[in-house]
Amino acid sequence: MPYFDAASSAPLHPVARQALQAALDEGWADPARLYREGRRARLLLDAAREAAAEAVGCRPDELVFTPSGTRAVHLAVSGAVAARRRVGQRVVVSAVEHSSVLQAAGRFTVDEVPVDRLGRASAAGYEAVVHQVPGREGAALACLQSANHETGTEHPVAEVASVCRAAGVPLLVDAAQSLAYGPVEGDWSLLAGSAHKWGGPAGVGLLAVRKGVRFAPQEPADERESGRSAGFENIPAIVAAAASLRAVRAEAADEARRLRALVERIRTRVPELVPDVEVVGDPVHRLPHLVTFSCLYVDGETLLHELDREGFAVSSGSSCTSSTLTPSHVLRAMGVLSEGNVRVSLPFGAQEGDVDRFLEVLPGVVAATRGRIESPVSAMSEERVLDTLGKRCPIPVIELAKVIDEVPIGATITVLSDDEAARLDIPAWCGMRGQEYVGERAREHGAAYVIRRAT
Repeated sequence: MPYFDAASSAPLHPVARQALQAALDEGWADPARLYREGRRARLLLDAAREAAAEAVGCRPDELVFTPSGTRAVHLAVSGAVAARRRVGQRVVVSAVEHSSVLQAAGRFTVDEVPVDRLGRASAAGYEAVVHQVPGREGAALACLQSANHETGTEHPVAEVASVCRAAGVPLLVDAAQSLAYGPVEGDWSLLAGSAHKWGGPAGVGLLAVRKGVRFAPQEPADERESGRSAGFENIPAIVAAAASLRAVRAEAADEARRLRALVERIRTRVPELVPDVEVVGDPVHRLPHLVTFSCLYVDGETLLHELDREGFAVSSGSSCTSSTLTPSHVLRAMGVLSEGNVRVSLPFGAQEGDVDRFLEVLPGVVAATRGRIESPVSAMSEERVLDTLGKRCPIPVIELAKVIDEVPIGATITVLSDDEAARLDIPAWCGMRGQEYVGERAREHGAAYVIRRAT
């Protein structure tokens, strides 16, 4: 079965499997002990730290291992903010950060930097909020992912790091999605990563804190991992994580070129093969293995299930399904279509033939899914008000599409909806179909979206 969800978790790299099995025999003892088995475990741990630090681009004594990438993020945020509590407790984040960053920052005052329609934050956006302003709490920390986990868009980390450095604010980089392809450029202060994103075992994260960066660990006192990550180190998993990171880096240049060509084929062919599709994310400044597109008039959850039945493991950047009623915060921040969202993220070694078969299967799956959705159109009032209250995505957009031809050119129609996704999907539909989105009016229940028929 073709596995196209490496952005969630990459398959275990063969080198990681070999290293894990070897370290289970050699690295089980306490590395803090002085007897032979302990010294052997310490050598393995130190070697893994050196290998990981080299890949990250930091000194070995600046890097610690954590129980997960999420834990690394939380340790980084809490430790950096605590160390600068006299400055303030304001954390600056981009609007498209991973949920772990947003949740960690949510314990403090948060300033959100917007992104453009391609999902890219700007150095100017950070510069506007990181500098100390009289009467406003100082920024304790800024956070910016190296590349987005849903769209693959790369951010200008080096430029933002320069802005933060000039303002005296440390920058935390969530590099989970990009570390397999190379170190993060720029003068960042803290960096977090997660082994299962690059083909290492789950349950290993890393946190790098540059020398000179103020950091006050908020964990209970512990002598392990420089006091920054409490608990006994999982040495076999750490060894496997470091070995796999070194291995994927050795393959990264060639594999990135190959995967970029496959992803470009998907980006180009999907809009040609499937009508009413929006490919999102930056077409140039992006990760080589990831592409996301959204399909009008499709229930995303059903589409993923149907692709699974055809033998393809893909995921979605949208949470707009029957079980959760809000769209992805990333897609919302970008202002792009959220319904029928599919994220394809190719693992190392993905086969060209599997991509070709995906492109063969996709049009039929989308067409069948669209045809399966029953959408009884609500009657329009004389004032051309379409009541879709109580109906979830993509039904409001489907009903709008069915009645728009009944509206005279130049006249308006108002769609009533209490589905949060409509705030994104109705304007996106207007843009894709050449209609004019007039705006939104608040109502006691839901909202009223006004559309003027232009074509």
